[in-house]
Amino acid sequence: MTPTLPPSPGGFLNGRRALLLGTTILSLGAAALFVAPDAARNVAVAQNVTQQAQTVQRPVGFADIVEKVKPAVFAVRVKVKTGPEVSSFQGQFPQGFERFFRRFGGEDMLPNMPNRGMPDMPRGPRRSSGQGSGFFISPDGYAVTNNHVVDRADEVEVQTDDGKIYSAKVIGTDPRTDLALIKVDGNDFPYAKLAERAPRIGDWVLAVGNPFGLSSTVTAGIVSARGRDIGAGPYDDFLQIDAPVNKGNSGGPTFDIDGNVVGVNTAIYSPSGGSVGIAFAIPASTVDSVVKQLRDKGSVTRGWIGVQIQPVTKDIADSMGLKNTDGALVAEPTSNGPAAKAGIKSGDVIVAVNGERIASSRELARRIGSMAPGNQARLTVLDNGREKTLSVTLGELPSQAELRRGGDEERNAPAAEAVLGLQLAPAASVAGSGKDGVVVTRVAPDGPAAERGFKTGDVILEVAGKVVSDPADVRKALEDARKDNKRTVLMRVKSGEGTRFVALPAGRA
Repeated sequence: MTPTLPPSPGGFLNGRRALLLGTTILSLGAAALFVAPDAARNVAVAQNVTQQAQTVQRPVGFADIVEKVKPAVFAVRVKVKTGPEVSSFQGQFPQGFERFFRRFGGEDMLPNMPNRGMPDMPRGPRRSSGQGSGFFISPDGYAVTNNHVVDRADEVEVQTDDGKIYSAKVIGTDPRTDLALIKVDGNDFPYAKLAERAPRIGDWVLAVGNPFGLSSTVTAGIVSARGRDIGAGPYDDFLQIDAPVNKGNSGGPTFDIDGNVVGVNTAIYSPSGGSVGIAFAIPASTVDSVVKQLRDKGSVTRGWIGVQIQPVTKDIADSMGLKNTDGALVAEPTSNGPAAKAGIKSGDVIVAVNGERIASSRELARRIGSMAPGNQARLTVLDNGREKTLSVTLGELPSQAELRRGGDEERNAPAAEAVLGLQLAPAASVAGSGKDGVVVTRVAPDGPAAERGFKTGDVILEVAGKVVSDPADVRKALEDARKDNKRTVLMRVKSGEGTRFVALPAGRA
């Protein structure tokens, strides 16, 4: 018998290693059988996603556009000689505008800025400086910025995108649209073109400028709205954009994705003073028409028919028996003005110009203002509900200073009797109130008249189309309106701001 020897330790281990190795290989092989199909599927899925991504439109990048347009934009720096009673933008804001909107040139150019705790300085003449933005519109140095950026400037200089500094002079300004044309010394400047079509709401836009002095800053956003009225004047027709703009962006351009200027940044809504995503730009169509006149003659002339107008509210339409609120209600024609000469009178509603319907009083102002003085305009007018067409020869819109002449007169009067939350007295009996109408001597703070803006010193000239000279005339007109089952009665009222129509409920007395 051949003895069986026990395996040597080495042999046992070698066998065991071989067994373990074989088991490991089998395990890995088995794992490979399960993993390989998943990996293959993952690779296939990844390839499919990549192929799909290539067919999907990618987000638009702006680098190519920016390279094209940025050299046309520059920083504007101005120096203004001011006295103790003058600031560089003083008087440029409509009443109440500053509470809600900020022009955004240099901070020290804004009117009525606080002194920030600095000690009082001597009040002699001094020089202040400010900054904004602008852009070239031709290679020979003509450029656009805001009127409020260069208003009353003694010196204007610009710093271009490449850092070079040039002197400039103001060719002309238009405070009503807040636009200015300047001429930069030099030639062969890169320039931008004004867009020939208005952008759509939702279109991408780029704002380029110098916020807080940070030159050549680019921000992106979309057109949020069109035709915005922000209370700056009768020609308000702003683009609203959400591209971030701040102080120093004022006068800078807003570009579309084709590199054309669709607007000039002019104002922001900002409770905090910084960007909150609501900015306003003057449309390129307005810029084009204004700049052409400024370049040709240094000023802008606009058509004028000589009427004080107001919107047709629902109450007014109801009291006048109108079907809708379209058109502009004539509160008062200017004596011997174009409209008065053509036969337009208080209470008429202008509903069309040259056959094109007018939706609002603001649209009428823009339409007439876009026409040249001396031209003929056919106005379609509702006179006591009857439609007629009158031909008006346009005059030239007077300057803002001329329109403001006249001022307010101090009006104090004894109490008469309460009507509609009003105390009234014959105007002829109250010094400074004139001889026509009935003067308001007191307004009940919670009455219907107060709700509609009546204030002490207002003079009621007509009620329901009838001239009044005594409080009794007002009461009788109200009684007649109630007898006719009218819910409202229309009053023509003269105040420091001009003449307007106000509709009051006929059932309250």
